[in-house]
Amino acid sequence: MERRKFIQMVSAGGALLSGSGIPLWATASANRKKSRFEVTADVVVAGGGLGGFAATLAMLKSGLKVVLTEETDWIGGQITQQGVPPDEHQWIETHGAPQSYRDFRTAVRDYYRQHYPLKDEAKANAYLNPGNGSVSRLCHEPRVALSIMESLLAPYVSSGQLTLLLRCRISGADMQGDRIRALTGNSPHFQEDVILNARFFVDATELGDLLPLSRTEYVTGTESRNETGELHAPLEGNPQNNQAFTMCLAMDYEPDADHTIPKPPMYDHWRNYIPKLSPPWPGRLLDLHYANPKTLQPKKLAFDPNGTNTGSLLNLWNYRRIIDHRQFGDGFYQGGISIMNWPQNDYMEGNLIDVSNDAFQHHVDRAKQLSLSMFYWLQTEAPTPEGKPGWKGLRLRGDVLGTHDGLAKYPYIRESRRIKAKFTVLEEHVGAEQRKMVTGKDEKLAADFFDSVGIGYYHIDLHPSNLGNNYIDFSSLPFQIPLGALLPERVENLLPANKNIGTTHITNGCYRLHPVEWSIGEAVGLLIVFSDAKQTIPAHVWENRQMLAEFQTFIRKHGIDTHWPS
Repeated sequence: MERRKFIQMVSAGGALLSGSGIPLWATASANRKKSRFEVTADVVVAGGGLGGFAATLAMLKSGLKVVLTEETDWIGGQITQQGVPPDEHQWIETHGAPQSYRDFRTAVRDYYRQHYPLKDEAKANAYLNPGNGSVSRLCHEPRVALSIMESLLAPYVSSGQLTLLLRCRISGADMQGDRIRALTGNSPHFQEDVILNARFFVDATELGDLLPLSRTEYVTGTESRNETGELHAPLEGNPQNNQAFTMCLAMDYEPDADHTIPKPPMYDHWRNYIPKLSPPWPGRLLDLHYANPKTLQPKKLAFDPNGTNTGSLLNLWNYRRIIDHRQFGDGFYQGGISIMNWPQNDYMEGNLIDVSNDAFQHHVDRAKQLSLSMFYWLQTEAPTPEGKPGWKGLRLRGDVLGTHDGLAKYPYIRESRRIKAKFTVLEEHVGAEQRKMVTGKDEKLAADFFDSVGIGYYHIDLHPSNLGNNYIDFSSLPFQIPLGALLPERVENLLPANKNIGTTHITNGCYRLHPVEWSIGEAVGLLIVFSDAKQTIPAHVWENRQMLAEFQTFIRKHGIDTHWPS
């Protein structure tokens, strides 16, 4: 099955909003064999995830005309279509992300206060966490994030400044030397391809899809220690060795009901599956234990969908819970709602980068079977306090994720193609241990980059890989986002705005989370605004120190911090 068909299958409904004010007419040109729809704008952004959204919003606010394409029928990427509540650092409530991202977080809380029957105590809580999930200070439903993001774009769709093309996948690029002239998109809304013309292009896709199409130089997988000098890099690199991806799943719990699903076809396979990792995984994947990411020693887990405090054992139900029913009016929810994005449903048997459409679909199907098998195991075999096997009241909640099968619309992608950039972030720049080896001091902050265009923080968190690496998880330092990492070596008018920036396999582990992706996207959007006003290319902004300083002043006025507080 083609990847395009996969997107159509997992999307529930879908829509196309065409508001550019430019008619989608069929045209014929000398170098094209058939008539096609064409749209012309200042910028084309491929990919509606957090980076693509932030880039688009920044450019719209500055008056540019934008085309935004998205493979599924939901914008929002990991926070919506992939079903992943935000992974954030401990200072997120006050600093360490752009003002626009913090405004988004405020809007999420206000949405619940305005539209949901919160109890008075919850409504009055300035730091309301709708799900009280332990992974985040703001565990909330994907649909709430989607509603807010759609509302922020709606005025620009209405005015004709934004053309939003949903269920549209980019399939080709028209190149002229080191520049992209146009992209080709495929959508079920058009009988023919759509041609997207612009001066600038942004690759905010989940897998860096524009890079091979535009012949932009890129890398994948692991680099060797000899290549990067990184302390935690393997002795031998492998471009096929990427982090696991995950098909997330939404569920709730009705204690007195029986929602047991039919046994998944691959249940016996996954029930007995032991990951082939080094160091070894502690037994079967479908169980309440895993390898402690920091020590790789066996670590027990707990599961109780009543939300019970399970002491020293992490209750997986509470980990990514997006609705804590106790915060809402009595009887409004029978139980909480939680997301399954755990070690037990990380898919390690294959790779989604640079594979055929059939291979892509094969691995996605198997990953879905893994998640459903874990769910069925929880319903039928997981231990309960009463000593009975299984929690039959668990119920799939596809409606929470906008699907019919309970699974997310798109795989949760942790690793992408990465541009060969003007500058590459290495472990020596951000890793706490190697930074100390380089400087001889216990540093409080990561390397100071002269070209910083944003800040972020997360520990370096690499999940098991498809070629047998166990967790790689260690301390990093609050870091900056260098502009050089957002610039391809050669292609002049393409910029990355997702996990495809100039990092390594190792440093991707701290640059891939929600607020950092948003930060990257907003910086890219403002870079295009600035470059367009100066009638220059983005690389020239980086190369000219006076222009770079002017750009950094420009983005700081837009609420982007370029340095951490001392």
